[in-house]
Amino acid sequence: MGNLTIGCYPGLVGSMSYDFAMKLAEAAVDKGHKVSIWFSGNATGSVKANQKHLKDYSTGEKHLKDLLAKGVEICTCEACTVARGIKKDEGIPGVQWNAMHWFLAKVHAADRALLIGGE
Repeated sequence: MGNLTIGCYPGLVGSMSYDFAMKLAEAAVDKGHKVSIWFSGNATGSVKANQKHLKDYSTGEKHLKDLLAKGVEICTCEACTVARGIKKDEGIPGVQWNAMHWFLAKVHAADRALLIGGE
């Protein structure tokens, strides 16, 4: 099977790109592919644990916990996350915090890399 790395950059509210990235990751891992996700920019807000889930707003927590349980590697840009007021101890357990070198290493090792979102 293949190795897919997804760079996810969109904000959580009003963005179909974030939801698409999560569904793509789930479909790929369910087919047996190895998947890594990198959050940067406004997408880093999804790694905060215990957010209130509202019907039409993505928080990411349920998706991320499900993906982690399936073996997806998830990492958030530490600088982007901290800049948005989220501390490591507030994060979803299992989500890694690192710098851009993590993402670059995953892209280099991937069979395919996709960048989704961005403003």
